[in-house]
Amino acid sequence: MSLGLLTPQLQAYQSGPSATTLAAADDEKMNKFISDLMQKMTLEEKIGQLNLITVGFDVTGPMVSKDVDANIRKGNVGSVLNTFTPTAARKLQEMAVKESRLHIPLIFGYDVIHGHRTIFPIALGLASSWDLQAIERSARIAAEEASADGLNWVYSPMVDIARDPRWGRISEGSGEDPYLGSQIARVMVHGYQGDDLSKPNTVMACVKHFALYGAAEAGRDYNTTDMSLVRMYNEYLPPYKAAVEAGAGSMMSSFNDINGVPATGNKWLMTDLLRNQWGFKGFVATDYTAINEMTAHGMGDDAQVSALALNAGIDQDMVGEIFLRNLAQNLKDGTVKQEQIDVACRRILEAKWKLGLFKDPYLYTNEKRAKATMMKKEFIADARDIARKSMVLLKNSNNALPLKKQGTIALVGPLATRQRDMIGSWSGAGDWKQAVSLEQGIRNVAGNGVKIVTAQGANFTDDQQMIDRLNAHGGELNVDKRSSEEMIREAVQVAQGADVIVAAVGESQGMTGEAASRADIGLPGQQLELLKALKKTGKPLVIVLMSGRPMTLPWEDKNADAILETWFAGTQAGNAIADVLFGAYNPSGKLTATFPQHVGQIPLYYNHKMTGRPYQGVALDKYKSRYMDVSNDPLYPFGYGLSYTTFEYGKPELSTTTLPMNGTLEVKVTLKNTGNYDGEEVAQLYIRDMVGSISRPVKELKGFQKVMLKKGESRTLTFRLTPEDLKFYNANLQFVAEPGDFQVFVGGNSRDVQTAAFKLAAQ
Repeated sequence: MSLGLLTPQLQAYQSGPSATTLAAADDEKMNKFISDLMQKMTLEEKIGQLNLITVGFDVTGPMVSKDVDANIRKGNVGSVLNTFTPTAARKLQEMAVKESRLHIPLIFGYDVIHGHRTIFPIALGLASSWDLQAIERSARIAAEEASADGLNWVYSPMVDIARDPRWGRISEGSGEDPYLGSQIARVMVHGYQGDDLSKPNTVMACVKHFALYGAAEAGRDYNTTDMSLVRMYNEYLPPYKAAVEAGAGSMMSSFNDINGVPATGNKWLMTDLLRNQWGFKGFVATDYTAINEMTAHGMGDDAQVSALALNAGIDQDMVGEIFLRNLAQNLKDGTVKQEQIDVACRRILEAKWKLGLFKDPYLYTNEKRAKATMMKKEFIADARDIARKSMVLLKNSNNALPLKKQGTIALVGPLATRQRDMIGSWSGAGDWKQAVSLEQGIRNVAGNGVKIVTAQGANFTDDQQMIDRLNAHGGELNVDKRSSEEMIREAVQVAQGADVIVAAVGESQGMTGEAASRADIGLPGQQLELLKALKKTGKPLVIVLMSGRPMTLPWEDKNADAILETWFAGTQAGNAIADVLFGAYNPSGKLTATFPQHVGQIPLYYNHKMTGRPYQGVALDKYKSRYMDVSNDPLYPFGYGLSYTTFEYGKPELSTTTLPMNGTLEVKVTLKNTGNYDGEEVAQLYIRDMVGSISRPVKELKGFQKVMLKKGESRTLTFRLTPEDLKFYNANLQFVAEPGDFQVFVGGNSRDVQTAAFKLAAQ
């Protein structure tokens, strides 16, 4: 860039020592630079840095920013979302750098959730791989592409714990477990940010949604949240804290209230907890118009919620422009202090420094780099491999899978030939027209020895209002106007001439994600009726399930020969699914969210507390914690997933039965591949604190290992536990390990485990 565009004070900091020397002195240099800059800023320019506007191709809410050009020139804009491509981003950046008084560059943010141009499985699918290296790789590729496309800030990872599959955004997170969620949060942050945010191929992560967004009552998006502090600290907060510890540059406030106060105006949450307890040094942006929405929460008018948000610790206002319109008057009225405005402004400027934008505002706007980076061959290959790792084999009776590469396959169902749904919701800049459909993937993998006959069989829904709603937001539904009976009849006719039926059923991508809560989480439309008709043909029935949430599938589990959960697997979905169907890849995914039998069981999760009247399977035992019409059991438990081979676990062997407070307990278990295929297994370790000062969960995940074993191979796995792994927040919110009796469990899921016991010694 031309240094002549900058003030002399900014020019002074364009040159400096080597990267190694800079790392040691960078904070001091940054602080002096920003202090010098802020001395020149007017109040309006400082408030302008707190303003995040939307410009561009994608609108994620009900408002669009106005007077964009004029506000950028006035210095009234700090960041922009929904603008990408080097050309578009450079145009706005040049306006800020060349035409505003102090030439302060903009940050460019976007919803890069599970890939940018190359789309990976939805986050719930990525988590189901239990492969931290693969998950980090997906974030690294997303960062490579996003940073080459004009972006330097991504609204990911979403680390909200979710235990209610009615909630549409369960698709965007890692599931129900705080330990696994924390591991994934760490690797996602590192995948995006790398070791140096100023490098041109890294982006700043924005962790969301802080906090407890996944605990919305009734599984309804944007709804209220209410829970005890003990549950909050032990079960819902750990992934956010892990992301902070991993160095996340920014956080996003959630829409829900916490202890009666919306997160965006909650000083206890944003200042006392996030900054004072956890030591977070980055900046906090709101979610879309979240400050404005506090008025609907009943927190006051625009002026009141403006002051409430800033005083809470919010640094940047996404799209609502509440700060822009109100903070100057708030300052005059004495409801906010100058110091608070300065602190928020400084945090935004620090982020720009760390991103290298003061050194080169156009670091992320290189057209040549963009063309060389997007959807590179190696990225596509990784997308296919990561997608295969995400898939979970839920049932496989009579060796229905893998399929043989011969004969005739009846490929039926509303997802059989579609491309749009492959990349799922929140697929951002991804182009669904470049996605591989299931039909195409089967043709690619199976070759000429397989004949494929297709029929849609059913629409996703026959509800016209639902169709209109989905299509209004990019659903691209190809609705067949024939009656359900006609469509099913055609599918049955097609199936009768085939050797096996592959039924591609599930949800359309628009039925999951934000603002896509569902009260009934069974197969929508007439898909179940289609499956029942196909079952009557007597042909082997293989269900390829695509969904953004756990679903209720009792009939499907009882009647299908095989069920493969493929989520929404991304750009390479069709090829990856076909790799699994035909045995080119042996499925290794495990569930990270429990599948209920019935929606009435929700919330249902593995690490629940024990009741004083536990039901223990005695049918006529009335006065126990149970349902009268369905068992307490899930359809598929947390951690569950089959393979084409089988694995056998030995009994855990402990290095000691008494763990000292300063010691380490080794848990060894022999794992053997007892089947006919080489395969990967996710060995999972859980503990139970048998007696606590507060009630403790029946199981808690504390470790896992994903290992490849050849058929017939055995391996001894070693897990290590320390008192740190046994700690929890007690009634006084002290993080403690309490001496006493523990159980340890090792197995292939949270239900089917081998058990041993030990004690934690007193000091």
